[in-house]
Amino acid sequence: FLAAADGLGSIAIDTTQLNMSVTDPTAWATAMNNLGMVPVGLAGQQLVTDSICVPGFDPSLSMMTGITPINPMIPGMGLVPPPPPTDVPVVKEIIHCKSCTLFPPNPNLPPPSTRERPPGCKTVFVGGLPENATEEIIQEVFEQCGDITAIRKSKKNFCHIRFAEEFMVDKAIYLSGYRMRLGSSTDKKDSGRLHVDFAQARDDFYEWECKQRMLAREERHRRKMEEDRLRPPSPPAIMHYSEHEAALLAEKLKDDSKFSEAITVLLTWIERGEVNRRSANQFYSMVQSANSHVRRLMNEKAAHEQEMEQAKESFKNALTGILTQFEQIVAVFNASTRQKAWDHFSKAQRKNIDIWRKHSEELRNAHSEQLMGIRREEEMEMSDDDSGDNPTKKLRVDDSALAAQAYALKEENDSLRWQLDAYRNEVELLKQEKGQLFRTEESLTKDQQLQFLQQTMQGMQQQLLSIQEELNNKKSELEQAKEEQTHTQAMLKVLQEQLKSAKELAEVNGHDESQANEINVLTVALVNQDREKNSEKRSPGLKSEKEALLIGIISTFLHVHPFGANIEYLWSYMQQLDSRISANEIEMLLMRLPRMFKQEFTGVGATLEKRWKFCAFEGIKTV
Repeated sequence: FLAAADGLGSIAIDTTQLNMSVTDPTAWATAMNNLGMVPVGLAGQQLVTDSICVPGFDPSLSMMTGITPINPMIPGMGLVPPPPPTDVPVVKEIIHCKSCTLFPPNPNLPPPSTRERPPGCKTVFVGGLPENATEEIIQEVFEQCGDITAIRKSKKNFCHIRFAEEFMVDKAIYLSGYRMRLGSSTDKKDSGRLHVDFAQARDDFYEWECKQRMLAREERHRRKMEEDRLRPPSPPAIMHYSEHEAALLAEKLKDDSKFSEAITVLLTWIERGEVNRRSANQFYSMVQSANSHVRRLMNEKAAHEQEMEQAKESFKNALTGILTQFEQIVAVFNASTRQKAWDHFSKAQRKNIDIWRKHSEELRNAHSEQLMGIRREEEMEMSDDDSGDNPTKKLRVDDSALAAQAYALKEENDSLRWQLDAYRNEVELLKQEKGQLFRTEESLTKDQQLQFLQQTMQGMQQQLLSIQEELNNKKSELEQAKEEQTHTQAMLKVLQEQLKSAKELAEVNGHDESQANEINVLTVALVNQDREKNSEKRSPGLKSEKEALLIGIISTFLHVHPFGANIEYLWSYMQQLDSRISANEIEMLLMRLPRMFKQEFTGVGATLEKRWKFCAFEGIKTV
C-alpha cells in the first residue's frame, strides 16, 4: 500500500462520505483495482498482478477485524490512480457516482489533445456535457479532484471550473475522453463525451504573477543576506579630536604594534582640519613620532632584502646542482647513442632512449636559461649600483667576490661546452639518420630529370620528323606544280596552233561561223579536261587505309558542324578515338584535300579564329 500512498499524496478521509455499496461487485473491483489492491471479499481472479499488490495481503483481514472498506470516491483522494510503473500501461476503468456513471474511452485511441498550459493554471474547460447535466452533478463529479472555488456553467453544454490548487487541474484533465451518462437513462440528452482542457483565466494569471513576485523578493532578500554575510567588516569609526584623545594617540604612535591604526587616525584628523594654532604643537609632536618610524621601517626592509638575497643564493645553488645532474644524465644518453653501445640495443630500447634524451635535453636547456637569466639580473643590478655610486669613489672588490665570479664563469663555460658536445652529437645522429634519405631523394630527382629530358628529346625528334615530312611533301608538290605548269604551257601552244590552222582552213573553204564556234567549244572542253587531269595529278592519292578512315570521320564531324570547327576542337575529338594522333597530322591531311575541306577566318581582332569546313558537296554541284 506504500506505492498507492505515495501516488495519492496527502489524503484526507471523510467518514461521512462512505456511501458506496459493497454489494456492487463491478464498482468495488474497479475502485480497488485503481488503488492497486486485491478486491476485498470477492471471489475469482485478482484484477492486478502480484507485483503491484501488497505482498502478503490477506483478503479476509478486513472482514475479520471489522475494518471499514476504503471508498475510492472520497473527496480528497481523487479519481487518478497512483502513477503506475513505466512498463505497465495505464488502463482507465468505469467510475460510478451517485447520479451518473463515467465510461472510459477506447484504449486504442490516441489520448485527447490539450492546449498549452498557461502559467499558474487553476481553471479547466469542460465540454461535451449532457444537456440535462446540472451544476450539482458537475460538482459531484469534479469535486473529487480537489476543492472547487467556482463553477461557471453555460447554456451550451460546457462550463469552467476553478480549483483551489494547480495540481488539482491534472486530476481533472485525467477525465478527458470519458463518456458521462446520467443515471441509467439512454436518452441522448442524458449522455455526452467529456472534453477537459486547460483554460486561461485572468485571476489565475494574476495570482501566478503575485507568487512570482513574492519568490523574486525572497530571492533578492536571500542574495542580499548572502552578500552581507560575505562582505568584509567595515573599519571602526574614528573618534573626534580632543586633547585627551590626542594624548592617547601620541602614546599609540610610539608603539610599533599600534602604529598602523594610530597613523590612520592622525591622517583623518589632519584631513578634517583639526590642526589650528592651539593644537599645532601637539600635532607636530605626533608627526615627529611618525617620522621616527622611518628608520625602523628601513631596517626591516634591509633585513627582508638580506633574507631575499639568501633565498636567491640558496635557490641558485640548488639550481646549479640540478643543472649539473641534468648534464650528467644527458652525457649518459649521449654515450649510449654512440655506435659502440647503440648497436647492442633493440629498436624499442633505442626509441625510448632517444625520447628520454630529448626530454632531458629540453629540461637541461630550460634550467640553464633560467640560471643564465638570474646571473644577468645580478649583473644588471651590479651595473646599476656602480652607476649610482659616486664616480670619485674607488671600486673595491674583495677576493671572495672575484673568486665567486670566476667560479660562475667557469660553470658557465662548462655548461656551454656540454651544450656544444650535445649539439654535435645531435648533428651526427641527424646526419646518420637522414644521409640515406638525402641519397634516395637525390637519386629520385636525378631519375626524374633524366626521364623528363628523355621525354623532351622524344618530343623534339617527333617534331623534327614531322617537319621533315612536311618539307618533303612541299618539295614534291612544288615539283608537280612545275611539271603541270610546263605541261599546260605546251598544251596551250599546241591548241593555239591547231586553232590557227582551223581558222585558216575555215576561211579558205568558206565554212560558216557555226563550225568555228564548234571548234572553240571543243578547245575549251579540251582545256577543262586538261585542267581536271592536272588537278587530279596535283592531289596525291591516299597513302594508307588509316588516312581514308580519318577522312571519313573528319568529313562526318565537319558535316554536322555547318559553321566549321577549329583544329583544336577537331583534334580533341579525334584524340578520343586515337590518342597517338597529333593536330599537325590532321591539318596536313585537310590541306592535301582542298576540294573536300576549305579553311575560313571568322571574327575580328582578338576574336579572329581559323576554322575548317566540309565543302565536297559544293564541289560536286559546281562540277
